[in-house]
Amino acid sequence: MSVFLHRSCGAVLAYALISQGALADVTAQDVWDDWKSYLTQMGYTVEAQETSDGNVLTVTDMTMTMALPEEDGSFDMVVPQMTLTENGDGTVSVDVPESFPMTVKGDGSGETFSTEILYTHTGLKMVVSGSPEDMTYDYSAGSIGAKLDGFTVNGEEMPADALAVSIALNDVSGSSRMKIGENRDVDQNFTAADLTYGLVFNDPESGETANVDGALQQLAFEGTTVIPSDFDVADPQAFYDAGFAFSGRFTYDSGKSALAGTSEGQAFSLGSESQGGRLAASLDAQRLAYDIEQNSTKVAVTTADLPFPIEVAMENAGLKFEFPVQESEEIQPFGFAMNLTDFTMSDVLWSIFDPAGALPRDPATIALDTTGTAKILTNFFDPNAVETLALSDTAPGELHSMKINELLISLVGTKLTGDADFAFDNANTEAFDGLPTPKGTANLQLVGANGLIDTLIGMGLMSDSDALGARMMMGLMAVPGEEPDTLNSKIEFTEEGQILANGQRIK
Repeated sequence: MSVFLHRSCGAVLAYALISQGALADVTAQDVWDDWKSYLTQMGYTVEAQETSDGNVLTVTDMTMTMALPEEDGSFDMVVPQMTLTENGDGTVSVDVPESFPMTVKGDGSGETFSTEILYTHTGLKMVVSGSPEDMTYDYSAGSIGAKLDGFTVNGEEMPADALAVSIALNDVSGSSRMKIGENRDVDQNFTAADLTYGLVFNDPESGETANVDGALQQLAFEGTTVIPSDFDVADPQAFYDAGFAFSGRFTYDSGKSALAGTSEGQAFSLGSESQGGRLAASLDAQRLAYDIEQNSTKVAVTTADLPFPIEVAMENAGLKFEFPVQESEEIQPFGFAMNLTDFTMSDVLWSIFDPAGALPRDPATIALDTTGTAKILTNFFDPNAVETLALSDTAPGELHSMKINELLISLVGTKLTGDADFAFDNANTEAFDGLPTPKGTANLQLVGANGLIDTLIGMGLMSDSDALGARMMMGLMAVPGEEPDTLNSKIEFTEEGQILANGQRIK
């Protein structure tokens, strides 16, 4: 299904998401010719009947077909009729039916399958302006949606409640500008009042079911894409080497979802909500980067095993990374960061292991920010190389340096902070059991550890002998700080493979 969505988005973008341009004239034939060129370039076979009548070009029975990867079948999209009307001012209006089918069919593992996806819209208005080499598509719609409209396996149609999927955007507006030169440069932006989605799954053999409903409010997207003018769509490496690049940022103001179902004969449910977030991503022949954030998230889970809901919340959650993806002899930079800020649990959940309330219940935070350099030894755009890597013990690259710019773990009355800076000798793997030898220093501070140990002893969760062992280990690795119940530690790794803790050799 993910392959289908990827392919179908390319087709829908050709006429549903396109932005402002120059003030030259564009004709209906210019627009239609560019669609055919773009879709053919993306790997589709396009067939249609064309009829001209004055200022109107009518395209009927437009069929777009693409073979799915690894001989898994094909994707077919059929638009019964589309009209392109020249408005007399150098612009062209595009009209498509309020609904039309898209079909995915194929075979795999000895089974044939076919599924129908119904595309719908209300009040879609699209105007193309500019010139043949620089077209802008401005559009708006009351709604744009798609839903699964039938699923057949080995010629047998599945029950309607076996699998149902739907998605809809409401109050949509946006633009997309396509500049055609050495490459095709696409600048896009759109907004929508909300996005709603639903999924129903019912397996008659296992009895497992799932029902998902969700919505996002006040969506916005802006991004750029560079599509090479000459490439083999079946060769990912050639696609990226030819210059493909994408960069985009998606945001929303709030969201919620609900999941209910049965698994192994037991009922369960899950509900979540958040106060907005973002997803930014970029990809080209050299690097892959993501920046994901979600704010004020609440999650509640109920299961048959517990008589009360499991409720958790966090003020902010984020994930950010940037990695090289191309095999190279050069040492390349990378970065990784994550955070879970102000994580809390309900008192009912706390009472399972702390009924007396002995542990501090302040919000917990975990944050990590790292940067470094590495040499990539695998081409991640080569499917054969990735498959070989998965079946072997070979490392995908060499780590050459790493900095911990921030480390923060704060929970149950304790706080661990620190930073570090290491270089790695990949020629010396003997000192650390096959791993490259590190050289550098880590600085750590731990606050509240002894108080936590005392609390755990009082709760009966830690014995005196275990506490003694923990305190001896802290005494070996750290020295007391200036503030009460504070431990500081400076851990040094030497190029000879030694480890020093506050100047004392421990390895």
